[in-house]
Amino acid sequence: VDERCLTVEHPSGHYPVFVTRGGLRSLAAYLRSRSISGPVAAIGDSHTGPLLGESVVSGLRDAGLSASLLAFPAGEEHKTLASVESLVTGMVRAGLGRDCTVVALGGGVVGDTAGLVASLYMRGVPLVQIPTTLLAAFDSSVGAKVAVDLPAGKNLVGAFKQPELVLIDADVMDTLPEEERRSGLAEAVKHGVIADPVLFAMLEQGTFDLVEVIERSVRVKAAVVEEDPHERGRRAVLNLGHTFGHAYETLSGYALRHGEGVAIGMMLSARLACRRGLCSGALVTRLQSCLSAIGLPTVPAPHPAEAVVAAMRADKKRMAGRLRLVLPLELGDVRVFDDVGEDELVALLATAQG
Repeated sequence: VDERCLTVEHPSGHYPVFVTRGGLRSLAAYLRSRSISGPVAAIGDSHTGPLLGESVVSGLRDAGLSASLLAFPAGEEHKTLASVESLVTGMVRAGLGRDCTVVALGGGVVGDTAGLVASLYMRGVPLVQIPTTLLAAFDSSVGAKVAVDLPAGKNLVGAFKQPELVLIDADVMDTLPEEERRSGLAEAVKHGVIADPVLFAMLEQGTFDLVEVIERSVRVKAAVVEEDPHERGRRAVLNLGHTFGHAYETLSGYALRHGEGVAIGMMLSARLACRRGLCSGALVTRLQSCLSAIGLPTVPAPHPAEAVVAAMRADKKRMAGRLRLVLPLELGDVRVFDDVGEDELVALLATAQG
């Protein structure tokens, strides 16, 4: 097994993140390395349950662990308290006590929903995250935020839940649809721009080892989150490309994938930085060629500038009357600016939209 391990520190301890090829087949050994020997509740959705869950559970049983598989319908619209309740009920019916461990097997929705189940079941049981998408590997493996949505809004019911361990298996990522993979790589490009020029160069050249890309990406995210566990300041740099990106995702009626929105958002942030004289035109060109090499969009669809600015205004990352944006100065160096005026954005969009 090709394996890299990094440790994520948090205010109440630390946990390992294993980035592997084929590690999922040795899940029982990883669990035992963290002294997990009790019954396992493997939670997937209607995709990952049949695809991966059944073989994971039979592998755990073969290794002498007791394991049950629970699943809920796939999709963001099922990231709800109703799903949490049905999973908890299933765990009770399976006879699982407070000595059990929840293993979340899936993308971001599964990580969030199963993570909340782990934080609530019998006042909290250990959690193991096994993200099956690149986006979830970068996002949910570090940061420990778990939540579900309500009709009144996203992520309104949640908790901070540190996992016992995170296991990322690049073999699983290789089975992703191409557009999912591209969307996830947008976040890796973002991590390169924020803090790792070597990672950026690997992605730019287009020939890279996915295990190394994931490991470097997780390291960047972990370093930022360790510096700012409660989202007071430095962690805001992780929003590079996201304020523009969310606006275009919203305006597209979510036809635009998250990673595509982030790619467009990073390009606009770089162009804005260049207009302000903060970064070189060469950086804009390199970013554009890197995103294009992955197959990500670099030019936004032509929406009225006012509509884009209005969608950005609704973003929760704003300060009074001014928008907060993360702008790149050079590869590996970005800063948060709280002084971006709406007229400045309108002027930028007039030149930058397709």
